[in-house]
Amino acid sequence: MTATIHGERVLTELDHVRLTKLQDARAHPALESLLDLAEVMRSREVPADIVTMHSRITLVDTQTGQRDQMTLSYPPEADPAKGFLSVLSPVGMGLIGLRLGATAHWKTPGGEERSARVEEILYQPEASGEYTL
Repeated sequence: MTATIHGERVLTELDHVRLTKLQDARAHPALESLLDLAEVMRSREVPADIVTMHSRITLVDTQTGQRDQMTLSYPPEADPAKGFLSVLSPVGMGLIGLRLGATAHWKTPGGEERSARVEEILYQPEASGEYTL
């Protein structure tokens, strides 16, 4: 499974630092590409319509219309059954740094292209004044 990094991405400084540490620990081409291409902003300045780490979002599958809620998490916190999606998963890599209304793209293990639109950002730490999550 791989994520496809399309379009503009925004990362907070803290997310960029933490994701860089993950990249240093693991070879992850999509993460390396994201870190190289993303615009990095101070946490207090990131717009509320950006998917950041620990954001709780609603996604809508572009093919089926299925709606899912999930929280973007770091790998140790990931628990898909409880709605916690690892940022290093193809879907997670497709979502991090996207704007509300943008579409994430990724491939399944079988090579099928998938995509989902960011329908809602139910919670973003920075918009709630939490800058160290």
